[in-house]
Amino acid sequence: MKNLKQYFFFFNLILLVLIGVFFIQGSSKKEMTMNVYETSEAGNSLTLVKEFQAVEKSISIEINPDQKFQKITGFGGSFTEASAYLLNKLSTENRKKILNAYFSEEGARYSLTRTHIASCDFSLSNYTYAKVENDLDLKHFSIQDDKSDLIPMILEAQKISKDGFKIIASPWTSPPWMKDNKSYVGGKLLTAYNDVFALYFSKYLTAYKNEGINIWGVTVINEPHGNGNNWESTLFTPKEMTDFVQNHLGPKLEKDGWGEVKIFGYDQNRAGLPEWVDEMYRDEKSSKYFAGTAIHWYESTYDYFPDALQYAHKKAPNKYLIETEGCIDSEVPKWKDDKWYWQKEATDWGWDWASEKERYLHPKYAPVNRYATDIIGCLNNHVDGWVDWNMVLDTQGGPNWFKNWCVAPVIVNPDKDEVYFTPLYYVMAHFSKFMRPGSVRIGCTINHKEIMATAVQNPDGSIAIALFNPTEEKFNVSINLKNQAKQVTINSKALQTIIIK
Repeated sequence: MKNLKQYFFFFNLILLVLIGVFFIQGSSKKEMTMNVYETSEAGNSLTLVKEFQAVEKSISIEINPDQKFQKITGFGGSFTEASAYLLNKLSTENRKKILNAYFSEEGARYSLTRTHIASCDFSLSNYTYAKVENDLDLKHFSIQDDKSDLIPMILEAQKISKDGFKIIASPWTSPPWMKDNKSYVGGKLLTAYNDVFALYFSKYLTAYKNEGINIWGVTVINEPHGNGNNWESTLFTPKEMTDFVQNHLGPKLEKDGWGEVKIFGYDQNRAGLPEWVDEMYRDEKSSKYFAGTAIHWYESTYDYFPDALQYAHKKAPNKYLIETEGCIDSEVPKWKDDKWYWQKEATDWGWDWASEKERYLHPKYAPVNRYATDIIGCLNNHVDGWVDWNMVLDTQGGPNWFKNWCVAPVIVNPDKDEVYFTPLYYVMAHFSKFMRPGSVRIGCTINHKEIMATAVQNPDGSIAIALFNPTEEKFNVSINLKNQAKQVTINSKALQTIIIK
């Protein structure tokens, strides 16, 4: 009888322990919570959506955090003299409003930016930091031209940004006197000046650091194929650039204490990627100094060239792959007309000037679609950073010394002290605000050919899903994650960021 009582005692004790373990495990499995932010043709602008009405058609997204891809470097835009000049023409209130919108915790939280080394097309005029010809030691090097507009804009953004941001700096040209045509536009760097041009970079990094600005990375030259000999440029072949980095720029920056500054090769359109990465990463000696590859989007209004991106990643899987420039080019901005940014009415340079065999790549397009499709397409093909071009332009699409008008996410009328946040600003914020540096792209599949999605897991553990619906139809969306599912609805012509905690 005593043994029977002991048996029941131990049986009940084990049962209680099992029930306790089951209760603890069950209670520790928290139900996922979601916040949904939407920008849409119907009028949402990064709006927090709390109510969802079921519709006829449905899609589903499968999220797999165990499937990991590239680490995210960041998202943002570019500091240009044009943007900085316009900010200086606005009231203090509107200047602060714009910079807060881009860099504050309440705003887009830009984390990766770009600027130009000396002048570019979006400068007020041509200028170089080495104005004295044949100054081989660059004793007269000066960044004075940047001190009235460009540097103050960067410094003010730094004060606003809580987490800080990285800066990639790009020269559009070497000083003209170092080139075979002695011009700002076109021409090649003379080999006799390879070491002087490398010194030019080192001097720039030092001068900016002395102003309180640390440059994270540099590209060797903006658009080495040139730009049709229209504005500042210097031509390089893949071999010429690789040789310059391997034998001159890399060793010089290393010697001068700038070894941590990232050097990016190429810096032009994606269709040319295979040829460039084959040369940049031809062997260990050349690969040593390249941190990664920089790319632009101007090859097409709709094709993000996934095959070229995949090729570049496979060639150098441990190197950065960053989109350093994209914009709605060859367009005068539409002022306070949100609808235009959602409609296929925009054209680019290729609409008029592309060769017959390439013209199909340049149909009319909707600006929002181009941004959302490209960013999601890039992320799904191993790109780790995406940088927009000018942050601010005027109602003409300038100022620009060449009159090469473009669109920026924020348009201003300085004469009337007016500011217009276009839908493109909100598209950029969907990524920069919620997909933070250090996040990792994770598995994300969607069962619809026209609707695009990508997902990252942030350092704080939250998951951010970008979902773009360019169609005319609304959809129920089932978000499936680790045996849990949540239902939301996405409007027609809408971009959503879904945050899961």
